[in-house]
Amino acid sequence: MLAIKKITFAIFLVSGLILSSFNSNAQIPSEIILSLETGNSKILSDYFNQNVELVVLDNDNVYSKAQAKQIVNNFFNSHTPEPKGFSILHQGGKEGAKYVIGNLITNNGSFRVYFLLKKDGGKEYIHQLRIEKK
Repeated sequence: MLAIKKITFAIFLVSGLILSSFNSNAQIPSEIILSLETGNSKILSDYFNQNVELVVLDNDNVYSKAQAKQIVNNFFNSHTPEPKGFSILHQGGKEGAKYVIGNLITNNGSFRVYFLLKKDGGKEYIHQLRIEKK
């Protein structure tokens, strides 16, 4: 009887972990992931907050949305993502704030990508974006 309880508990635990991983994947807007996979700075910048803490290679500062869009566009023009070139390594967060850590594979090398999303007025905005050489 004790063995059955342990097996039942293990099944519920594993099921809960699987369901929570599906839920956490649904939290990040798919347009952001697609924009990183394809190098589409326009779609990505649609999610930028009015000011973005941006680290892209040698650019490290807080930039306006327009400036950040231009920097990311320059990066993608120089580093075209390979097909399926972005993969999520880890994601997490809590109510109102989420983060993603991933790998970006481009024609000029691999990069570690980190971004922080915060909810403001019902929409999620990127407040921080880091693209660093591995």
